[in-house]
Amino acid sequence: MKRLRIFACSTSYDFSLEICNELGTDLGKMEIIKFDNDNKFIRILETVREDDCFVIQTSMPPVDENLMELLIAIDALKRASAARVTAVVPYYPYVRSDKKDQPRVPITARLVADLLTAAGADRILTCDLHSAQIQGFFKIPVDHLTAINLLCEYLTHKKIPNLVVVATDAGSSKKAYRYAKMLHAPIAMLDKRRLGNDQEVEIEHVIGDVEGKNIVIFDDEIDRASSVKQAIEILIKYNIKDIYVGCTHPVLSGPAIERLRNLPIKEIITTNTIPLKNEKKLDNMTILSIAPLFAQAIKRIHTGQSIGKLLGET
Repeated sequence: MKRLRIFACSTSYDFSLEICNELGTDLGKMEIIKFDNDNKFIRILETVREDDCFVIQTSMPPVDENLMELLIAIDALKRASAARVTAVVPYYPYVRSDKKDQPRVPITARLVADLLTAAGADRILTCDLHSAQIQGFFKIPVDHLTAINLLCEYLTHKKIPNLVVVATDAGSSKKAYRYAKMLHAPIAMLDKRRLGNDQEVEIEHVIGDVEGKNIVIFDDEIDRASSVKQAIEILIKYNIKDIYVGCTHPVLSGPAIERLRNLPIKEIITTNTIPLKNEKKLDNMTILSIAPLFAQAIKRIHTGQSIGKLLGET
């Protein structure tokens, strides 16, 4: 069997170390230099000839620079004669630009897929894409993990009574149903409208019974927290009790932290697909590590086992 090798780009060093500890292997040696002319240079510092290589980089600011770094790392591994290179992208770049919903606009998530493939990636491992259709943008295999089990197991252990799962819009109702099924909880839905390109949303109605209930709002990511803010402002009119918020990707851009700090949220549960600086961590925030799930997925990819079984699929 080919050797398993794991390499970390700039955004995912701690995450990659955690994966290596789970798998009982060492992190591969890779040199990353940024020249005075703003060009990136990457050199693999050990032989990877005919190895099964996984290079890990998540999407976070500066997004374009980190994406370019990943592309260069993939190219370096391919030119070093790696047998296979899997790009491990816990949070996918430009994930929300997944459709042409206005005239004369790009589908940037598709462009990213083309770039990763052109760089030489043989496989993609990612988590909770904004839309599952992004998998279809690739002509190479895509393994799509989810944090649903991780988040639901945590909430189940809390034994929260009278819990209702609230979908922030019709588009997220299918995902919310999966959460509700795992938590054995009813579901409610908010009527959300996005206001053009200004990144803000408008919520007018609640569909379902939330009166006097404990509420949990799930989403694949929290960006500016506008959806969460408006959802909670509507829900508190219904005499609800405790509010929980769960997401896979803590993007937390712009006014998100101030908005979340000022909302009556009992607990925010998220994962470490994106590393958070101290200024983006709140006292009521719980960060669950999803690195063990990625480690198991990497092990299964390396040994040719099913990823579906890892996620409880048939």
